[in-house]
Amino acid sequence: MEKINQSKMEKIIAYKGFDVNLRCRWFQYEIGKEYELPEGVNPSLCNAGFHACENPADVFAFYVPSESRYCLVELSGQIVRGDDKSCASHIKIVRELTLQELSNERRKYVEAHLDGEAKTSNTGNCSSASNTGNCSSASNTGYRSSASNTGDCSSAEVSGKDSVAAVFGRDSKVRGAKGCALFLTERGEWDGETYPILNVLAVIVDGEKVKEGTWYKLVGGELTEVNE
Repeated sequence: MEKINQSKMEKIIAYKGFDVNLRCRWFQYEIGKEYELPEGVNPSLCNAGFHACENPADVFAFYVPSESRYCLVELSGQIVRGDDKSCASHIKIVRELTLQELSNERRKYVEAHLDGEAKTSNTGNCSSASNTGNCSSASNTGYRSSASNTGDCSSAEVSGKDSVAAVFGRDSKVRGAKGCALFLTERGEWDGETYPILNVLAVIVDGEKVKEGTWYKLVGGELTEVNE
């Protein structure tokens, strides 16, 4: 459901996906630049305006990690807020984010929106399920949705059409239905501050090279089947 904010003063920090050339729907953006709708044109979800996601995990439902770039943006002017994205009459492309930075932003977002316990499963279309706890799971059955997890020894899975499952923690696994995208992270041993990222990989479940409904981990930079 759309919620329209008419305030010209409010500014929203959000996250936006682009193709590898920093384009979105054929419009070319540049980091550090600001853009505004022409006078008389009002923002409308999926029709007009500059779109971005307030929940970092939602960007994966629109832009697959293997062929995309992501930026921290600032929405202002007239803002229309939806369930998985918002659009505005004005946008500032603040800076580009690495996948690790996007993961950190997602973790902070989840922690800031916890209400009792994290929501770890979802059935709605174009929705997201996320988790930060170790040895936990996130799952989603809705179409064009996402499930992500930053906890160590955790899992993420999606079964809805054209969805994305991502894991960022150490020794974690992921699986999905045919046509879904999987994003995996491989981490090294503790270095005194963190478990450093060794490799990342994004694949599409094609039912042949990458099997449907099969758990995978990233080991030595290679996609590796694992048992339940």
